[in-house]
Amino acid sequence: MAGLLVLLFLLFGLSAASKDILVGGKSDAWKIPPSSSDFLNQWAERSRFQVGDHLVWKYEGGKDSVLRVGREDYAKCSTSNPIKEYNDGNTKVKLDHPGPFYFISGAKGHCEKGQKLIVVVMTQRDRNTSISNAPSQAPSQNFEGGPAPSPTSTATSLQSCGFLLTLAVFVAMWVF
Repeated sequence: MAGLLVLLFLLFGLSAASKDILVGGKSDAWKIPPSSSDFLNQWAERSRFQVGDHLVWKYEGGKDSVLRVGREDYAKCSTSNPIKEYNDGNTKVKLDHPGPFYFISGAKGHCEKGQKLIVVVMTQRDRNTSISNAPSQAPSQNFEGGPAPSPTSTATSLQSCGFLLTLAVFVAMWVF
């Protein structure tokens, strides 16, 4: 019986594990975007971020940097009062609370040319809430000016839990 409980904790623990997420989905994404595209925020809108996840930036240290800033500094591309500054070329930031995180480039003129990012971190409850029937909103109309969270599916989450529970029961019956 104790083995079954350990197995259940392991299975459910693995499904809720935090992850490292490469910003933009590729190592050279932290740069001035081509034309006036909003590539990084479009990528963030399609991605899921959970408390405990880590964002990872790869860039040329010394020539660029990542600044975590407040909403107003993000909108103004102000580099004068960052919450945190990273400039090592291999930056890893833990998303330690739900809500929006604002990042801009610290290189002169880069933010104004579109090198900036808003990430909205969801709680586990937010991730399991279906909003697929909600009307589409522009990023500026949602969550303190951040991008609108992409739809999630409660059914998918329930299927995952059901599968893990079925697997655990099957393994427990096989072991005992």
